[in-house]
Amino acid sequence: MTKALTQATRPEWLLATQLGWRNLWRDLRAGELNLLIVSVVLAVAALSAVGFFADRLQAGLWRDARQLLGGDAVVVSDKPTPDVFFEKAKSLALKTQTTLNFPSMARADDAKGGETKLVALKAVSEGYPLRGNMSLFKANVQQPSMLSDEVVTTRDVPKPGTVWVDPPLLESLNLQLGDRLWLGDQAFQIAALIEREPDRGASFMNFAPRVMMHQQDVAATGLVQPASRISYRMAVAGAEDQRDVQKFLNWAREQVQSPHIRGVQIESMESGRPEMRQTLDRAEKFLNLVALLAALLCAVAVALAARTFAARHLDGCALLRVLGQSQRTLTLAYGFEFVTAGVLASLLGLALGYGVHHAFVWLLAGLVDAQLPPSSGAPAILGLGMGLTLLLAFGLPPVLQLAKVPAIRVIRRDMGGLQPASVGVLFTGLLGFAAALMWASRDVKLGLMTVGGFAAATLFFAAITWVLLKLLRQWVPSSATPRWLLLATRQVMARPVYAVVQVSALSVGLLALVLLVLLRTDLISSWRKATPVNAPDRFVINVQPDQTAAFQSALSQAGVAQYDWYPMIRGRLVAINDKAVSPADYVEDRAKRLVDREFNLSARAAKPDHNAVVEGTWTDGEKDAVSVEAGIAQTLGLKMGDRLRFDVGGVISEGRITSIRKVDWGSMRANFFVMYPVDELPDVPLSYMAAFKTPPQKSFERNLLQQFPNITSVDMRATITQVQKVLDQVIRAVEFLFAFTLIAGLLVLMAAVTSTREERKREFAIMRALGATGRLLSQVQTAELMGVGLLAGFLASSVAVGVGWGLAHYVFEFDWTASLWVPLAGALSGAGLAWLAGWWGLSEVLRQPVSQTLRQAAE
Repeated sequence: MTKALTQATRPEWLLATQLGWRNLWRDLRAGELNLLIVSVVLAVAALSAVGFFADRLQAGLWRDARQLLGGDAVVVSDKPTPDVFFEKAKSLALKTQTTLNFPSMARADDAKGGETKLVALKAVSEGYPLRGNMSLFKANVQQPSMLSDEVVTTRDVPKPGTVWVDPPLLESLNLQLGDRLWLGDQAFQIAALIEREPDRGASFMNFAPRVMMHQQDVAATGLVQPASRISYRMAVAGAEDQRDVQKFLNWAREQVQSPHIRGVQIESMESGRPEMRQTLDRAEKFLNLVALLAALLCAVAVALAARTFAARHLDGCALLRVLGQSQRTLTLAYGFEFVTAGVLASLLGLALGYGVHHAFVWLLAGLVDAQLPPSSGAPAILGLGMGLTLLLAFGLPPVLQLAKVPAIRVIRRDMGGLQPASVGVLFTGLLGFAAALMWASRDVKLGLMTVGGFAAATLFFAAITWVLLKLLRQWVPSSATPRWLLLATRQVMARPVYAVVQVSALSVGLLALVLLVLLRTDLISSWRKATPVNAPDRFVINVQPDQTAAFQSALSQAGVAQYDWYPMIRGRLVAINDKAVSPADYVEDRAKRLVDREFNLSARAAKPDHNAVVEGTWTDGEKDAVSVEAGIAQTLGLKMGDRLRFDVGGVISEGRITSIRKVDWGSMRANFFVMYPVDELPDVPLSYMAAFKTPPQKSFERNLLQQFPNITSVDMRATITQVQKVLDQVIRAVEFLFAFTLIAGLLVLMAAVTSTREERKREFAIMRALGATGRLLSQVQTAELMGVGLLAGFLASSVAVGVGWGLAHYVFEFDWTASLWVPLAGALSGAGLAWLAGWWGLSEVLRQPVSQTLRQAAE
């Protein structure tokens, strides 16, 4: 009596907490919460793994961008850096260092054959680089002229009278370490071989072999003349807090916009290595997409599993009401149970996600040179928030209905069933979950397309299923209709709401799986097409018209069967619609530079296969016409029908814009700003260029340069190898995370198929009691599951084609078209997966004795 009195006088919150703990422990041991917890763990693990990786990657890129620039910021100019920049840097106590970069021809000694090669010459001084280190191949002790595999880092620069060079230059010129290399009027000793140069960059000229020298030796070479095209780079570096550097950047950007400063650009950490930044951005978007799909699938699984959980506990709650528990106590108890389960599952998911993100770091090793810095706490907060949001938004609403179960359900099983959640509760939960997903996506466009696309798809699936059920009700079976088909259709029509929920849930799960399969195959294949294995890896320019036949014959003899061949025309834009143009006509700095220099033009009757016409029409052989690249058209404000006039070496050439092309400048193919759709332009000075895959002969380049000493050959094999390696790493990371989404998709299938398990048990028990055989019931269940899966697979695949197209075009910016066979394949796959899920999750429905099922239903 004393114990009962003590319980009666205890605070309600304490009673609810104790009841919640007991329920949690009991449900965990009974396995009632397994599907809920696994779903939350998967969602949190997927999102937090991507979050931890993206957070560390961003911090690493921010840190390494300074090394890739050679400083905290760089002032780039085509003339010696104005003194005001040095004075401003000095006033802010910033370190400064300057380099000179320009193309030049390097020559071997006559005794070594006297061969020549275009090189990217770089003149440095003490203190270079301000950030990062140079890496050199260590000389072989036994044979100093031979290369060693060991690499050493250094803060030194070449001594006066010596140069450091890229190893490929030795092969091209038939030289060894220690030999002399002529640059202009001066010969230099090759003192070291460069393994890595932190601020190399990715401009076209930097793909030529590097030669690094001391700035003191520049004047002796006689290479710098008044008309020389030299890039001057002034690097600055400050304290770690970057405050003074930011002050310098703000001031420098204002100076660049002033009219008395021309030809000056500012590079900072935000613009370092844009070509690798784009690859990493796309990798992060892919990973975010997969994580978002995993979270969406887990949300569906949680909603279905929570409803099944609530349905199994209706009778127990009714008994508690009979024993005197209030609705408030039950609400607090189940709320406590679910919040505690959500916190535990979220913590477990965070631990799993933190471990998985290390796998991403390993799979993407090499994209960031050094060890990544530690992650911030933001991904952990996101993971915990997502786990709680999943349970509170999708799991808690049906469970809280248990508190409203009337006590009379103990004797009236038809009373107190679960009701649909109120519109307000459902809307609030969906809004919170959508907001969490938008935050997790880190990309507004990706988040809106994924979250909005799936929300619209769910409504579409429900509407189509409801319409089909209406049509199915009007179907009148004939006497020849098999009994199993008749019973299967009646089973579906007897529970129309459940059928809509089941088909919609299956469709959402299959939509994510089909979408990921399409992205993994077709979309990633489109990505690889940008740099295919057989992509051109060598560009040869300055082939003269009278060398055309001999050069093409040399390629043929070397085994080069396919190559791009274009005339190269250097022309300056002098008028648009008969109005003269000058840099003063434009505000944007890039437009000023474009108008102030010569364009790369070309002529060819057939449109290049790798260029897509986005406006107008390319007509082969059309005279008085030009096709313009979309980017330069936007920069210069050009539009269809505009008339352009070019000055090509003193010869005037005109044409009307009849088409605008989209050009992928990262495709490793020959591309041009402006093209004439004709094969010949009479009286215009030109040379030719070729792009092809280098044949395997080691002496190919040397023989080609000996036969055509005037040409310039740019070897891009190392660059293409690096890009393809990056793509392989990114794809492996995406496929690794794909496993999470695959498991989440299977969870949705299991939850959707098993959501009506209790109802099936009772219905099948009644049919077996009335004489239905186990074989007939198995046929009924198989027909129902495969029919639902067939419909869900067809709907999901059809929508996946549209969503995939949108993601490809608007998020990842690829041209992509799915096969017409996708809906059919998706329908068959859906039917098969639904049957497998039913065979695994509903097998006990057919095996359980009739007496046991009816006895449980009567209790």
